[in-house]
Amino acid sequence: MMKRASMATFSPKHSSRYGVRSISLPTKSHPSTVRIEEELSKLKSWEASSTSKVATICCGLSGLAELYKCIEDLLKLPLTQQALFQHQNEKWVNELLDCPVGFLDLLGKTRDAILLMKGSVEELQSALRRRRVGDLDTESHLSTYWSLRRNMRKECTKSLLLLKQMDHESFGASPPLDLSDHLSAVVRVLREASWITSSIFQSLVVFLSSPILKLKPNKWAFVSRLMQKGVFACNNHQENINELEKVDFALDSLIVDNLSKVAEAEKIQSAHGRLEALVVAIEEIENRLECLFKRLINTRVSFLNIFSP
Repeated sequence: MMKRASMATFSPKHSSRYGVRSISLPTKSHPSTVRIEEELSKLKSWEASSTSKVATICCGLSGLAELYKCIEDLLKLPLTQQALFQHQNEKWVNELLDCPVGFLDLLGKTRDAILLMKGSVEELQSALRRRRVGDLDTESHLSTYWSLRRNMRKECTKSLLLLKQMDHESFGASPPLDLSDHLSAVVRVLREASWITSSIFQSLVVFLSSPILKLKPNKWAFVSRLMQKGVFACNNHQENINELEKVDFALDSLIVDNLSKVAEAEKIQSAHGRLEALVVAIEEIENRLECLFKRLINTRVSFLNIFSP
């Protein structure tokens, strides 16, 4: 009954990478990296059961913020600083140094896209508040929203491809085999942190690029007749669609012709509720991205301080 806009599908789950990537480093835990390994373990469990729902994504972003707090503490240890400083300018060290930069760039673009989405949703809310039952002049406001959704999907496709490219091209250089146990553990957890960060970012981008859900015109004609008879109720509580898709469906239902005033008022109220829920979801993501952004900045600064004269 619903149709989804065509788009190459990307899976946000990449649990297999931990089993297939060979880092050629000892996997034995080291006291200095135990906290990071605990956070990585939590995030791997999250990854195995992740969905495109906002609550799940926010949980992953919060976990990343805590992970990078632990990484920052690790990079401030004199033992870590001395060990990395001895290998400065080596390619595998530079790869570790550059990781936060790529994520910061993508995070900034994603944050900008979310702010645009929030602004568009709030404008649509305002337009619906002014709308009276029987007023059909809402298509221009809806058109603006659909246009933003389509543009966001295009940009998210680029971000997904970039993340996958980063996955394939990162850490091409191998560190020396004679690294100390401490430095080997540091390199291992930093690389795993990069891969899990990419995975969670992909989950967020997949959510933002959710297919646009609309009913086909001939289906809406049938739905309209059932609504008039009072025997049709749209179930927007389906477990298999996320917050963006629920808004799509609620907004699309506003263009049904020949609705009774009571049915139309109910559809407007439903759309209000879905839009309000989406604003709350966007703000939750926005807050967690802000926290993660600060953590990534601090991680980058901690790296640079190690190699500063």
